[in-house]
Amino acid sequence: MYAELVSIGTELLLGEIVDTNAPYIARKAREIGLDVIFKTTVGDNEDRIAHVIDHALNRVDVVITTGGLGPTVDDVTREAIARATNRPLEFRQDLLDQIEERFKRFGARMSENNRRQAHIPLGARPIVNPVGTAPIFILETERGVVMTLPGVPREMKYLLEHALLPWLREYVGAPAVIKSRVLRTAGVGESQIDMRIGDLMTAANPTVALAAHTGQTDVRITAKAPTEAEADAMIAPLEQEIRQRLGSWIYGVGEETIEEVLLRLLAERGESLACVEIGTEGLLSERLQRAGEKAPDVPVHSLSLSRVEELETLGINAGVPLRNLVETTAQAIRNREGTTYGMAVIIRSGEEEDGIATIESAIAVASEEGCRTRIFTWALTRTDAPIWVTTHALAMLRHLILRSQQEG
Repeated sequence: MYAELVSIGTELLLGEIVDTNAPYIARKAREIGLDVIFKTTVGDNEDRIAHVIDHALNRVDVVITTGGLGPTVDDVTREAIARATNRPLEFRQDLLDQIEERFKRFGARMSENNRRQAHIPLGARPIVNPVGTAPIFILETERGVVMTLPGVPREMKYLLEHALLPWLREYVGAPAVIKSRVLRTAGVGESQIDMRIGDLMTAANPTVALAAHTGQTDVRITAKAPTEAEADAMIAPLEQEIRQRLGSWIYGVGEETIEEVLLRLLAERGESLACVEIGTEGLLSERLQRAGEKAPDVPVHSLSLSRVEELETLGINAGVPLRNLVETTAQAIRNREGTTYGMAVIIRSGEEEDGIATIESAIAVASEEGCRTRIFTWALTRTDAPIWVTTHALAMLRHLILRSQQEG
């Protein structure tokens, strides 16, 4: 079965708050075999909400709304659903009694406008909200089901878990799960990955999809099956095929980060690392420090500078060409700290136009075998540049270590 999520609230469209409800609901729906294929955001306008819900009922089996169930004049989800399904609102005294009782428990007096929350579309099944004042409801129609949830995340999560999901499990029918496995890559572009595994992305079940982030690309394998074990069995051979094609580009799975994997690799080999970064706003040091909390035994020394002129503290002439500068810096920090590897990362930002700057970056890794260097020119925002460059630096060191393992 297919579902559409409708997030209601003008504040969402104005960018005043971020919609965290829809991703949460989508994950929970996936777990019970309900495929969320559309997500719509609409403001607090009865006409537009009614239009969105009417359109959704023409293309999915289940519509789940969040928001617009409060007592104020701009809370019009109830009215919009009634209009979209061609039925009147019905006043429910039992709902009003429940709302009044909740106010009494907190020693408060119910406002007259709270009476609006006791109106639901005719034929809808009301569900008491024990964590808020707004009742929710499930409305079954000839075209599909409309379900409501509050916009307040705490209330939404409770009612989804305790009311809607149990009902949906039965409605969806045969038990099914949708399970995903994410393979994480770094140091390689989305287009290169697509060239290697594009032919695998046409299958219906399991599916393969790419998601590009700043400096890395995720490969998501998703299977739908009656049980989790069967879904795992469907994913396994496809994952093996993808790993054979992408090789060491894949650095981890799930929520693993490239820095965590790198430090784990260094720990296994009993090796150490020293870094110097310039123009990265200290991001490389921050990432390594955060990952180091999970690998405290790995000696990592990091130095963050704001200008290349500060390299003179290491006895380095900052006036040399960029390639020479980054290589000399990597070797100098390695020698000073006595580590297995020395890494230097330098970013130079050029002129900015429409928020995009020409970024020149240099990465060097020094070891007893010499120095490996890469120079890049990017068109990036100043926010993305440090993420992109430090990710490539971490991936570069990991690849060098893996290569030395193979050659050794």
